[in-house]
Amino acid sequence: MTATETPETAPPQDKTSLISRVLSLPNFGPIAAIVIAVIIFSAESNRFLTGGNFSLIVQQVMEVGTLAIGQTLIILTAGIDLSNGAVMALGNIAITKLAVDNGVPPLLAIVLGLALTAAFGLVNGALVSMVKLPPFIVTLGTYGVAFALTHIYSGEQTISGLPSMLTFFDKTFPLGSTDITYGSVAMLVLFAIAWYVLRQTSAGRHIYAVGNNPEAARLSGINTRRVLLGVYTIAGLIYGLAALLLVARTGVGDPNAGQTDNLDSITAVVLGGTSLFGGRGSVIGTLLGALIVGIIRNGLQLMGVEAIYQTLITGILVIAAVAVDQFNRRRQQR
Repeated sequence: MTATETPETAPPQDKTSLISRVLSLPNFGPIAAIVIAVIIFSAESNRFLTGGNFSLIVQQVMEVGTLAIGQTLIILTAGIDLSNGAVMALGNIAITKLAVDNGVPPLLAIVLGLALTAAFGLVNGALVSMVKLPPFIVTLGTYGVAFALTHIYSGEQTISGLPSMLTFFDKTFPLGSTDITYGSVAMLVLFAIAWYVLRQTSAGRHIYAVGNNPEAARLSGINTRRVLLGVYTIAGLIYGLAALLLVARTGVGDPNAGQTDNLDSITAVVLGGTSLFGGRGSVIGTLLGALIVGIIRNGLQLMGVEAIYQTLITGILVIAAVAVDQFNRRRQQR
């Protein structure tokens, strides 16, 4: 403002640039989608906007959300993991069958199940980082291996009569008038840990660097093989934790549970704004993406919409999110 200008005569703020800044805020898209969905579904059903229903939504997405944490780490390195749902299902069967049918102490069964899923992650990481195979092909192969082992080891039988330690995360505590499961809290804690590692540590910066430009990362002194191996192994461990949450939520070891959650985890990551080209995104966005899927499915269920149409709408959302990511990528390259 010059000496001759007054507040009344000063140039108006550029509204276009303000709107652009708002639209470019991190996670603006997912947050806007959640707000719009909440408004629509709360208008259609008086049961939607209640504490108990929101608690139910979080419970319904807790294992997919946990899977999506590992998926986010891998996609940030410009990879993808098609095997995570099947690996989670195998961990689910391994933990429950060891504890129930083989008499292994529950805590040891959990440790062995986590070690198994981490081993799958290690194999994926070794094939991607050392053998230089495409992540899509590697994880498609290990998906088949994990799927087959799950059904072979379980004998196609559901395992019931689980010890209480395996179902601990399904227990609840009151928060006001709403019951919250410990599994929901565990998922949020895992998201907080992943956010801290990615944003506040050198390991997290290395993950972004490898996904953005692996050759430049290598030339700057980053051991890209070690980063990829570590990311896939940690992701496998996270899938084991998702298996434990799945066991708690369902109360049984089901060989068919979670087999297609790999697609839901990718959906959550993409809707949360993480680029499939790597190097850009956040686990907070992934959490919002998982909640978008949960809110839409819950809202449509309350409206009486058939499950097949829920899948249709989710698929359309994924295509739209990828299209937006592609558009933003091209715009940045101009």
